[in-house]
Amino acid sequence: MTGTVTDRGARRPRLTRDRRSTGLNVALLLIATAIVLFPFLWMISLAFTPAQDAFREVTLWPDSPTFQNFVTALTVGNLGRAFLNSVIVALAAVASNCVIAVAAGYAFAHLPFRGSTVVFYILLSTAAIPVAVTLIPLFLMVSSVPFAGGNDALGRGGSGLTDTLGGLAIPYLVGTMSIFLVRQFFRSMSRELAEAARIDGASELRIFWTIYLPISKPIIAVVAIFSFTAVWDDLLWPLVVSSSPRSQTVQLALTGFTQSGNIQYAPLMAAAIIVTLPVLLVFLFNQRHFISGLSEGAVKG
Repeated sequence: MTGTVTDRGARRPRLTRDRRSTGLNVALLLIATAIVLFPFLWMISLAFTPAQDAFREVTLWPDSPTFQNFVTALTVGNLGRAFLNSVIVALAAVASNCVIAVAAGYAFAHLPFRGSTVVFYILLSTAAIPVAVTLIPLFLMVSSVPFAGGNDALGRGGSGLTDTLGGLAIPYLVGTMSIFLVRQFFRSMSRELAEAARIDGASELRIFWTIYLPISKPIIAVVAIFSFTAVWDDLLWPLVVSSSPRSQTVQLALTGFTQSGNIQYAPLMAAAIIVTLPVLLVFLFNQRHFISGLSEGAVKG
């Protein structure tokens, strides 16, 4: 009886400490969420505020909401053409990464060859090279493509693939980190399935296509999302290779609102919302596969 009373007395302070800890964690999370969300909410508010009233006062809901800023962003800011260009380049990058990076990651994981480990680590080390270092070599390669943009067979005399969507897409076609994540994902899978299929006479291509690829949707979703956002959010490479509105991407189009002396913040915020929506939609529709693929590829490997 005495022991039971003592146990109850010891539990109460522990429960009190747990409740206080939970309450403190919830309060900190709410504060962090508010800090993160406030810029986005203000961006949305400015997008619906008449241009002449922007920054007149800080409010999360304008007195006279309007869609005119979205019309201005799409018509004056060349955002429509830039949006189409970004979609084309992003889809090309997603398709090539989902084919080439997934096949390469599978080969590094399940089809070892002499020197494959050395080749993989050399490939992985290129991810540590700063992007700014590779800009000039990339530009020279793109501008020297033979028989493109007026170039001769030696890649001289013309502009190559500069200021074209093809030139924009080249650096995004295969991502080193995509290959790394796919390799780690396949390394976490059992090799017994492949061994059983080989005993039954299945070819390596059939083993990959019919056994491993159908259960690789999570990592393919991860590769697709990373490839899409890499193109959609990049400003540096389009700034170097694009020189006219016909090859501008959305990030370059956004800078157009800030280059004049009178910055139009309300249309700029409307354009920012239009540019942000595709990334949010891609993530929301692949959220389940994305989280699963990241955990299986990064943790188990």
